[in-house]
Amino acid sequence: MGSLDFNFTDSSLSQTDVFKPLDPEDFRKQAHQMVDFIADYYAKIESYPVLTQVQPNYLRSRLPSTAPYLPEPLQTIFHDISAHVIPGITHWLSPNFFAFFPATVSTAAFLGEMLCTCFNAVGFNWLASPAATELEMVVMDWLAHMLKLPASFMFSSGTAGGGGGGVIQNTTSEAIFVTLVAARDRKLEALGTNDVKKLVVYSSDQTHSTFTKASRLAGICPSNVRSIPTSRDSDFALSPELLRKVVEADVESGLVPLYLCLTVGTTSTTAVDPLEPLAGVANDYNMWVHVDAAYGGSACICPEFRHYLNGVERVDSLSLSPHKWLLSYLDCCCLWVKRSDLLVNALSTNPEYLRNQPSESDSVVDYKDWQLGTGRRFKSLRLWLVLRSYGVANIQSHIRSDVRMARMFEGFVKSDLRFEVVVPRKFALVCFRLKSFYRAEPSYVDSLNRKLLEWVNSTGRAYMSHTVVGGVYMLRFAVGATLTEERHVVAAWQLIKDGADAVLKVKGI
Repeated sequence: MGSLDFNFTDSSLSQTDVFKPLDPEDFRKQAHQMVDFIADYYAKIESYPVLTQVQPNYLRSRLPSTAPYLPEPLQTIFHDISAHVIPGITHWLSPNFFAFFPATVSTAAFLGEMLCTCFNAVGFNWLASPAATELEMVVMDWLAHMLKLPASFMFSSGTAGGGGGGVIQNTTSEAIFVTLVAARDRKLEALGTNDVKKLVVYSSDQTHSTFTKASRLAGICPSNVRSIPTSRDSDFALSPELLRKVVEADVESGLVPLYLCLTVGTTSTTAVDPLEPLAGVANDYNMWVHVDAAYGGSACICPEFRHYLNGVERVDSLSLSPHKWLLSYLDCCCLWVKRSDLLVNALSTNPEYLRNQPSESDSVVDYKDWQLGTGRRFKSLRLWLVLRSYGVANIQSHIRSDVRMARMFEGFVKSDLRFEVVVPRKFALVCFRLKSFYRAEPSYVDSLNRKLLEWVNSTGRAYMSHTVVGGVYMLRFAVGATLTEERHVVAAWQLIKDGADAVLKVKGI
């Protein structure tokens, strides 16, 4: 790999050469080579340290300061990927990745992504690629049926234009933002004003931080973003009684309740807010209710977890992220709304160059009006191939397998008196920590667990993350990487025990 100064008199390129960036036969040859490279990476992914070992700015010193003037062979590029790029990757697909939440993948989704890239359809409206729009509508209804969502969230319910339906956003952040904007505009229209200063939004202190960001972007005053405290007694779920008290106080102060964001599977501990009673409070004050089920929602395709969505018929919108647990690769966030007309009213644009007869007739869905941007990819192909290639039964089995392995890990923790499970496990995340029998002050126990986490992650043999909830520092062990098997969980627990031995020995315990 090298870099040359531009020289427009260079004779290295023949005057008869024709630049063909997409030659079908050349593509066939190079794509086969790339598939082999990727398959080899997956096959030997366990040989890499899970958490990257490089230091900041490592790559700039290894690469030229300018792009090459002449073409380089693919094999040279493969070499540089192996030598320079892979060392700087934290391997999210490693079977020993237990941090954050998993980013799940599958052969079917990869093939779907290949098709998505192949067609390169920019499906901003129906006419731009009817198949892209209509397949997305079908797949969103399929997934809604799997979740047993009310018909009011589906296109197939036969509701007139502006009724329920689903759309694939990029991330949960966008799903929250677009629904928040729709709720804001509906409320301001009802109030007959453009003044957002009195609008108030609500969530628990366990809601993802993106909610605060989205609220600011939607023009909500920072002082009107309510983060309601939760406690260990309720497993860090939002209390309906406390929500009502906070809302009543705001109304008495002349403020206007706007939006409630609930969570099924919070990031820190997978806490689940009770939808039905909380939505009941919000309905009393005509608030928009959104359910962020980015992680936990996928599990609700299994009947034994569906009760976590009880009360969903009382909410306005729901989102979940199939890239976290439904094997679909990044990025993919499914958003359902009961009233799509509210999204369209808030987000639609209709420049002359996009006008067309089907759109003007209101007989089709133009997804550009359901999202922040205009252009969009044919992402439904990934979900379509996953659902068709594996079927609901195998996807349910995949989720249950992860839960079973997490239950096994939870049993390991409970069997070792040096450790404790801090929060009851609901899905495939175990929140635990190392205890101290000699010094009970929180700062000391926290330091033990920080040292343990550093020790485990520094080995490169596993990767976990941490959180602090209710003032308690705890370790998070999230099972769910597609390649993870029981043996990896068993090996990770042995590594954690070895780390505990090392940390406690250093501490002289």
